[in-house]
Amino acid sequence: MNHQGKPPEDNLTELMAFVLLGFADMPHLRWFLFGLFLIIYIIILMSNGTIFLITKMDPALQSPMYFFLANFSFLEICYVSTLPRMLMNLGTRRRRISLVACATQMCFVLMFGGSECLLLAVMAYDRYVATCNPLHYPLVMNHRVCIQLVTGSWTIGIPVMIGQTYQIFSLPFCGSNQINHFFCDIPPILKLACGDTFVNELLVYTVSVLFVMVPFLLILGSYSKIISIILKFPSATSQAKAFSTCSSHLMVVMLFFGSGMITYLRPNTRHSEGTDKVLSLFYTILTPMFNPMIYSLRNKDIIMALRKLLCK
Repeated sequence: MNHQGKPPEDNLTELMAFVLLGFADMPHLRWFLFGLFLIIYIIILMSNGTIFLITKMDPALQSPMYFFLANFSFLEICYVSTLPRMLMNLGTRRRRISLVACATQMCFVLMFGGSECLLLAVMAYDRYVATCNPLHYPLVMNHRVCIQLVTGSWTIGIPVMIGQTYQIFSLPFCGSNQINHFFCDIPPILKLACGDTFVNELLVYTVSVLFVMVPFLLILGSYSKIISIILKFPSATSQAKAFSTCSSHLMVVMLFFGSGMITYLRPNTRHSEGTDKVLSLFYTILTPMFNPMIYSLRNKDIIMALRKLLCK
């Protein structure tokens, strides 16, 4: 036995597949959950798809803010790619997932999650320039800069997340192959690994700090500047208008970053599988569902564009 009381690594049986338990502990709620998640998935696809379409089609929505919002909505559609698998597991009770499929799923969730953190920071920077430097805004946020910022958000994380996934899946797995989660996430997979996972946990923290903490602090920095400028506006009306433009983005940030930070930046000893599942539901499913509502209900331009689209 090694220092963790697990069998030595030379006599391990290599696992070829995992079992995603998902919500197997709630068999009586199986069809209710299937129906609920199917409705949520349709809402996410339709609402984010609508925002993506109207921001591309409507001439009134051709500003950098809506260009970023279109990218964000498209990213949300990609981000919920774990849902079809979850629906299949609930519907068929076939919960097996091959090692390769599990690694692929984890890699894509990490890449899209990292991109979302960076894109939310870019959107905060856009609001900062618009509020604090309005005269130079068209110059600073020109089309080339917007394309570069979005491309950076989408691509910077790719090599890092592929490397992190490779590191986790090159660990030896022994004993149980049951993942107490609805998708292949890092904390439940690390629990199944044999031997010392200290280096892997350190890497998870480092990547989380770079892709979650740093963007979050940049967003907070942008908003502290924005709020101090707004408070200097002469009229209460202009203050209210500026606050309403920024508040929707802030709500999305708090929802997404809050649940993500608690999941990935907690000490490993404090990980309870039930809590992890609930938190993961927040940032993988509920946030993508609420985002279009938060953005469209608080935005007159989007409501106008929607009306135009419906009238056509």
